[in-house]
Amino acid sequence: MSLSSKETNSKWLDAHYDPMANLYTFSSCIALADLHGDGESKLVMGDLGMAGHTMRLKVYRGTGLASESTLLDLPAAVTTFLMDQNEPRTPAVAVASGPFVYIYKNLRPYFKFTLPPLDANPLEQDVWEQAKEDMIDPLTLKEMLEGIRDKAEIPLSVRSLRFLAQEVPEMESFVNIHKGQPIKRQTVITCMSTLKKNMADEDAVSCLVIGTENADVLILDPEAFTILAKMTLPRVPAFLDVMGQFDVEYRVTVACRDGNIYILRRESKRPKYCIELRAQPVGLVRVHKNIVVGCSNETLQGYTQKGKKLWTVYLPAPLMTMSLLDQKSRGFQAVMVGMANQEVHMYRDKNLVDIICTQDVVTSICFGRYGREDNTLIMTTKGGGLIIKILKRTAVFEEKDISLGPPVAQSIRLSVPKKTRLYVDQTLRERENPVAMHRVFQMDLCRLRLMAARAYVKALESSLAPVTSTLQEPLKMNAVNTSAGRPSINLLVSFLYDRSLYAMKRAFFKAPMLVPGLNYPIETFVECLSDKGISDIIKVFVLREGQSTPLLTAHINMPVSEGLAAA
Repeated sequence: MSLSSKETNSKWLDAHYDPMANLYTFSSCIALADLHGDGESKLVMGDLGMAGHTMRLKVYRGTGLASESTLLDLPAAVTTFLMDQNEPRTPAVAVASGPFVYIYKNLRPYFKFTLPPLDANPLEQDVWEQAKEDMIDPLTLKEMLEGIRDKAEIPLSVRSLRFLAQEVPEMESFVNIHKGQPIKRQTVITCMSTLKKNMADEDAVSCLVIGTENADVLILDPEAFTILAKMTLPRVPAFLDVMGQFDVEYRVTVACRDGNIYILRRESKRPKYCIELRAQPVGLVRVHKNIVVGCSNETLQGYTQKGKKLWTVYLPAPLMTMSLLDQKSRGFQAVMVGMANQEVHMYRDKNLVDIICTQDVVTSICFGRYGREDNTLIMTTKGGGLIIKILKRTAVFEEKDISLGPPVAQSIRLSVPKKTRLYVDQTLRERENPVAMHRVFQMDLCRLRLMAARAYVKALESSLAPVTSTLQEPLKMNAVNTSAGRPSINLLVSFLYDRSLYAMKRAFFKAPMLVPGLNYPIETFVECLSDKGISDIIKVFVLREGQSTPLLTAHINMPVSEGLAAA
């Protein structure tokens, strides 16, 4: 299919493409929201910058950059949420970076939430106290900290880890600078999402849900930013998905770095369900009540809320990012998957419904209202480009199965007719008399076999089978060259037969040159050696000299004889 025909059949309009936008981000750091209450949605993005420098919070309006703010550390997640019921109803922007959550109201710094500090290792504190009193030298301090790091359950603080990374000449100066400061152990944020407080409306107040490097999940109050709930996971969370209301019932689905998915519920300190994956998760999306996870082994898998596996789709390339396509006007939801082959696939359940080819590998993807257009697809690429596409109003995603695997019809239940009264009565009769019915069946089968044997013996006794009384009879063949003007030469004729049943006077011939239009008879004698009335076929092969593939093959059915037979 040509490029022009692809564009004609596409469901998307190309609104904007800027390959030099210098945007480096992920799907967790991109959001769409009406930040000023003017009915026009903006694009909020946490830009990672070049090589970990110049991190910024950027806001796009239309195709241009509206504002930007400097970030002190790499952003882990960006989301928008409503903090209160005050008018105008403008959402706040939350940026998770390091151990902090920066809250922006009207794009101005509003609040900074800091994760609570963790308990430091008492052995580590004692060692640094000895270093403070000059009781041990830097080399002894290094040996003692290495021993604590290898054996202790509580990890070392950042200060100790930085000290262990120092070269020997720099250790003494590092100790003199930091030995007088108290030891603090601080965790960082790995993922973030939002949870409705008490109503399911789209403009309802929401709480922040945070996953930390310490394998905790925290739910924050939207106004006071205090910790409302704390749940502990077996491993560090990487992706979060939340549904429900905090005051009613909620469910937190977490994909962790150990390759498992854990499901937490309200008032549960530990996970209620666990889904074991065969590879590391790359993305996590909830479609209605089902969970869709993309894995590093190039698969897309669907699960129920309780962890039952529904389907698996094998992708044509490694998965880079994924997000949810929610077309609210039609009630249509699908999973968007960006892959390393510069394609974005869209799946509804396991069915591939659309493919978008991009100019570069997509690293982040987002779908929603942008500007005043409800169905807008925004993507950033590996090279820093920005792609904006708009879904056509006439576009309809066909629910047909064009993916690899069994067709959709295979999963549709057959319309089995209802059980009739006759069927039920027959089933009851079989259950009540199984032994008697089996005996009747065996008796009828034995009677049928007896009748067949008697008929076979009668046929033998009355000589109803074809027989011949001659001891020998010639086997004749006529070869005719059907070619119009070319004779056939170097032809061989060979007979293949069972030597225990037959004897043939001559089983191999070299045919003369066959002139077109003339008949050449070839004759030999066959003698039957068996006296048991057994017959078999004789195979005839015609082939050219020097070749093993026959030009012609024929089968001759030989009749039965009491002694010797011929055909």
